Amino acid sequence: MFEKEKKQGYETAAELCEKAGLKRGQILVVGCSTSEILGERIGSNSNPEAAQAVFDGIFSALKERGVFLAAQCCEHLNRAVVIEREAVPGAEIVNAVPQPKAGGSFATSAYNSFDDPVVLEEIHADAGLDIGDTLIGMHLKRVAVPVRLEHNKIGAAHITAARTRPKFIGGIRAVYDKSKL
Repeated sequence: MFEKEKKQGYETAAELCEKAGLKRGQILVVGCSTSEILGERIGSNSNPEAAQAVFDGIFSALKERGVFLAAQCCEHLNRAVVIEREAVPGAEIVNAVPQPKAGGSFATSAYNSFDDPVVLEEIHADAGLDIGDTLIGMHLKRVAVPVRLEHNKIGAAHITAARTRPKFIGGIRAVYDKSKL
């Protein structure tokens, strides 16, 4: 069940990694509404099976590339994120265990699937996937750039994708490294 959504998750994450030029060790934040995937209003129909399928697809694509997944919780946990401890050495963790109705099914899948999960109040990710308009912007580095994806739906959920780039500083005489754009 939810094999199509699992495949869509994989393809979407793989495409974003390629278009964003993500490198081993970087972090991709994902916000995911399973309600929206199922064609319902966000927050109305949390579905652990759909979440696990989409998580498995995305996580598989990221593991192949050495990119860490940060799973955003819903607003009931103040949009905290679940991530592998290895990705954030020395980070200040918080004490919360996401549940389908308090944190969301996707974050719950991440917490239950990671080897050593921790929850953080915030993160500064290198790229992001917003599945179902969950508002991930607060967890991206300061300069976010939209990425248009061919794979722009999982189930019925709309996907917005972004990458980040370093800030431009200086003025009219500044010279920038085009490889970091």
